[in-house]
This record gives sequence, C-alpha cells and structure tokens, in this order.
Amino acid sequence: MGKKIVHTDHAPAAVGPYSQAVVVGNLVYTAGQIALVPETGKMLDGDVAAQAEQVLKNLT
Repeated sequence: MGKKIVHTDHAPAAVGPYSQAVVVGNLVYTAGQIALVPETGKMLDGDVAAQAEQVLKNLT
C-alpha cells in the first residue's frame, strides 16, 4: 500500500519537519493542523466538529 504526501497552500504551512497530511489507503493522517479560515486568516469559532471540518477543507 503506497502513501501520498499532501501539501496545499490552502492550509497553514508546517512549522516543523512534517507533512500537512499523509494519505495511506483510505486513511488520512494529519499533524499540526488548525482550523484557520484562509479567507480571513483567523481561527474558526465553533465546536470540535466544526473545527475538524475546517481542517479537512483546508487540506483538500
């Protein structure tokens, strides 16, 4: 099973030596991602579900 390294300009850049996300099979592993709204540059107000959704939007 191969892996795909994810890099996108829609999510905050990694501040360390790690990838924004790695896809292995049908799983997505993320590291250091925050619920930043790209259009405003501010953190999303909301519960953990809304923040997780924003993180995944940023990575697509």
